[in-house]
Amino acid sequence: MTTEVLGSGAAGSLPEHAKLGPYRLVQQLGEGGMGVVHLGLDKNGRAVAIKVLRAHVAHDPVARARLAREVETLSRIDDPGVAPFLDADIDGERPYLVTRYVPGPSLDEVVESEGPLRGVDLRRLGQGLAQSLEAIHAADVIHRDLKPGNVLLLDGEPVLIDFGIAHIAHDVRLTSTGLVMGTPGYLAPEVVEGSPVTQATDWWGWAATVAYGASGRPPFGRGPMDLVLARVTRGEADLTGVDPLLAPLLAAALTPDAGARPEVAEVLSALDAYAAGRPTTQVLSRRPGRGATALLPVLPAATEVLGSSAARVAPTSPPPGPPTPKPTPAWSDRGARPAYEPIPAAPVAGTPTSQPPTSWQGGVEHADPRIGRPNRSGVLAALVAVITAAAAVAPVATLVAVLLLTVLARATDRSVTHLVLRRHGSGVRRSDVPVAVATGPWHLLLAVIASAIGSVVPFLVGVSTTFCTGLAVASITGGAARPAMAIPLAAGGLFATWMAWWGPGGASLRRGTRSLVRGVTGATAVRQALVAVLMLGVVGLVAVAVLRSGVPLWWPLSSAPSSTLWGLNPGS
Repeated sequence: MTTEVLGSGAAGSLPEHAKLGPYRLVQQLGEGGMGVVHLGLDKNGRAVAIKVLRAHVAHDPVARARLAREVETLSRIDDPGVAPFLDADIDGERPYLVTRYVPGPSLDEVVESEGPLRGVDLRRLGQGLAQSLEAIHAADVIHRDLKPGNVLLLDGEPVLIDFGIAHIAHDVRLTSTGLVMGTPGYLAPEVVEGSPVTQATDWWGWAATVAYGASGRPPFGRGPMDLVLARVTRGEADLTGVDPLLAPLLAAALTPDAGARPEVAEVLSALDAYAAGRPTTQVLSRRPGRGATALLPVLPAATEVLGSSAARVAPTSPPPGPPTPKPTPAWSDRGARPAYEPIPAAPVAGTPTSQPPTSWQGGVEHADPRIGRPNRSGVLAALVAVITAAAAVAPVATLVAVLLLTVLARATDRSVTHLVLRRHGSGVRRSDVPVAVATGPWHLLLAVIASAIGSVVPFLVGVSTTFCTGLAVASITGGAARPAMAIPLAAGGLFATWMAWWGPGGASLRRGTRSLVRGVTGATAVRQALVAVLMLGVVGLVAVAVLRSGVPLWWPLSSAPSSTLWGLNPGS
């Protein structure tokens, strides 16, 4: 088939009423980094949804291959709950895919405008999506990207769209890349961690989507992408507001352990029980790992006593006894505005969504490389111990060194975040390294400004702690308060470090510091050796403080700060 494009702009865009092959474009429905979805008319005047590759990726063989695989996937599925494949042109100048147009709003649009689904509407959502997944899995396909933006509601019935990152089961070509694709918060833990996906992956996405429809909130909250995915991998779902009769089923399906999630027969039986007004725990069982079957605790009864917070996800191997109430997480919808948001995928068919478009790199979406990496808590704890001991021996030199490390960490974080967002929007390019080098001074300047502003509160906390500790020591030992001594200075250094790490602006410092530490401690032997060296340094600094009777070195200053500055006898 040849593709005729009329009315294209200089930039290769396709305006309304342009002609693409035998189709006339009517209006744009949605867009992503790789493609744009248009409402179109075929030669018989029938409405269709047309997904067209953007001009700058139309000649990318990877993008064409991705679209071809989407065609192959859709052609295997025949179910009323899935927007059917109609036509495609993969080899033309502007490759496209055509599906049936679904004239209904997306689930997230309905929830945002009308609130969470209740009663019959919620049951129709859960059962309809479950039946569609049955048909998809029967065709040996795994969707992998089930989320509210990919569910359209047509007369209340859900229709599943966008198979852009779906793949045929047992096909390793899409699972061997090690890349995370999709929308954080609706990606199963095994997808985040790069593990093989199975049908259980879709049932996890089903549970996350139904939980959103039932509560009106993303089950793993909002915020920076790395934090959301960390909650996903730890299974920290918030099911507050979900019908207590349904919550146990969703909790079981959202466990990070794919082997412990309910199988399709259990899901359908539990949905039948829910539709009949019975607790899903009557038919639902949990398999810890692959061991014996254990009945789930009956959460509906517990929630009557403990409140809705008891409906949160239980751990994979719950302890005996009744569930313990937990407070609503701080990252619930009332949390602070995220530093940057993940970019969801555009729909293949249907009306525009309120979500921003997916970003692609030649048909492959990239996640933050910091996600899922170890925190290196042991090394960081040893580093804090060194800073505390060094503050007692050489406070001024320690302050300067810590400020320099803070600037370096923040600059690293800004540089990595800039690269992640650039690749989300434009994909991997040969210019990535030159751009990173060119923007390095700008990131460094911003890091200096952020460090200067962010150090004000930690500095004040450190000084206050130093004085308070000096007064406390004086009250115990007698005599004048001497804050400029080893013990008060060590306490001030410790509290200042704690405030810098967890206080205002600390997120960037934490991410950047962990990136730097991970960069130099890749091997276990190196990490262990570094911790040993740091702890030896602590011992050495403590020995110096003892030999000097607690009197610090004020280098590079020629002498101790004046008594006027301290307001008390500095003691040196």
